[in-house]
Formats: sequence, C-alpha cells, structure tokens
Amino acid sequence: MIDARTGVDASASALHPDEYALFAQVARSCPVEAGQKLFRRGDHGAAMYVVANGAVELDFGDDLVGKRLGARAFFGELGLLIGDHARSADAVMAETGELLELGRDEFELLAQRDPALLAQFLRRAIMRVVLNEQALIARLRRRNQDLQEALDALRSTTSRLDESEALTRTDELTGLTNRRGFAAHVEQRLQAGGLDGHVLVLVDCDRFKSINDTYGHLAGDRVLQSVANLLRAVAGADDIVCRLGGDEFCLILSGHAREDAERIAGYVTDSARMLERMHNSPPQMTTLSIGACLIGTGSHAGWEHWYALADDALYRAKRNGGDCVEWLD
Repeated sequence: MIDARTGVDASASALHPDEYALFAQVARSCPVEAGQKLFRRGDHGAAMYVVANGAVELDFGDDLVGKRLGARAFFGELGLLIGDHARSADAVMAETGELLELGRDEFELLAQRDPALLAQFLRRAIMRVVLNEQALIARLRRRNQDLQEALDALRSTTSRLDESEALTRTDELTGLTNRRGFAAHVEQRLQAGGLDGHVLVLVDCDRFKSINDTYGHLAGDRVLQSVANLLRAVAGADDIVCRLGGDEFCLILSGHAREDAERIAGYVTDSARMLERMHNSPPQMTTLSIGACLIGTGSHAGWEHWYALADDALYRAKRNGGDCVEWLD
C-alpha cells in the first residue's frame, strides 16, 4: 500500500511472515512499556528492531512526516548494517508491547541459517532506502551521505549473500548444480508452465566403487569431473545438468524430440566408453548407465512419477550390465 504523504510503499516497512519467523528465532525479545523512549535523533546505535506487538512512533523532526509502526514492522536497520549509525528519528513506544532486537551477532546467525531469505529482506530494505531517499530529495533538495553509504553497504552485503546462496546450490567437486539447486530449477520450471515434452535422463557411473577401492578417491574424483564435463558439453542453454550425489547425475533436456534425446544419450555412453579405453590406468572415465523417459505432454502425472520412471529405466540399464541406455515412457 502506497503512503499518499510520502509516496513510499508502507508494506516495505514490514517483514514478510517467513522473514519474521526467521528473525524471531535469533533476536532478543524486549518487553517495552508505552511511553518509553527507545532512542533519540542523533543517538548512535548498532542494532535494528522489529515490532512483535504493540506500536512504535518515529518522529523525524523539522517538517518531515512521522510514522507509526505496528506488528512485524522493522526500523533502525541502518544502525545494524552500517554500524554505530546516527539515528534519524526519535523512537517512542506508543503502545505497550514487545520488540525484537538484532545486533551484529544475530545478523550473522541470520546469514548462516537462511542466506536466501536474508538476501530477499536486504533487497527490500535497499528499495525502501532508495524510495525514502527519493522522497527526502524531493522535499529537501539534498542527498544524505549516510544513506549513500548504506546503499553501498547493503549492495555489498546482498552481493555476498547472493554468492553464498549460489554456492549452496553448486556441487563443489564438479561445478554442476547440486541436488538442492536441481530441486529449485525443477520447481521454477513447474511454476513457469511445467516440464511437458522435456526428457529426463538419469546417469550412473558403472563400477565406480571398484575405481575408488582400486585407485583411491582422487582417481574417483577425476572420473566424476570427467563425467560432469561430458554432460556439460552436451547440455544446451535451456537444459539442466546436475550431480545428484555420489556417482549419480541428472540431465533434463528441453525442447528435444525423442529421437534427438536418444541420439544425445547414445553419444554420452559412446563417448564415455571411448574415453575409458583411452585412459584406463588410472582411469579418467568409466562407462555409464542411463535411464531416460519423455515427460508426457498433457499428462496429469506429477514430477515424482516421471522421476520414478527414469529411475526404473536406470535400474534396468544397470541390471543389463551397464554401458547402455534404457527408456521407459
């Protein structure tokens, strides 16, 4: 909802329910009586607050419009993010209630527990700072240097959190998307219109345990990296390739006919076989078993059905001795 007096979206001042639940896990709970002064304009502080219940009034002085904050509203975030920041308003508890206080230690806990959700909050916090800054410029014809520093700090923090989130979705050994990232990609595709017509390909390394036992885990790691490079090479821009864990990989081919997908899967097994023969002591590659299925257009079956189908096809390939492709549709 847009505040007609300031032009700023009032909802930007409140935490989303999932954000509030996360913040409440780590914040310090502070009961506060009505009329109690929280801080004065110009005071230096290094914490932010969230209204759990009750209400808080902010008085910015001069001719600036004050604010009344209710449940889940947050304020004072620049003190936390910049550190030892001069408060821009007087804050008074208007109704007896409870505040959640977060300092630097609690902020670090938030980043550890859910970097993606914290990044979401910081992006909205940046937007609120930008909108408030624009409103102040329109009214006062001047820029506040502290806000510019806050933007720089927030952008830097958000960038680091985005990088951290990307790392949590990437397999460290191969650089491919990991199982968590794969699940997120699938969910995005399903929300965007589904996976009808896509081809699901599950890949398993043949005799991988024997390679580890005979040549050691470093040799096994090199084999996994070679498999990842092979799958990466055949994947198109809209395809998804990931390492599910251990010696299991997955490929979702987008916009490919069944015949094209069969050709790609055959190329993968043929290439792996050839590379295994070229470098066999210690091995750089191993033969591969592949189970695949075409996700049916117009079918009401869920993702779990298609994954189970491809997994059954993979089991059939392994049972047939490996180094082959099996399909179930």
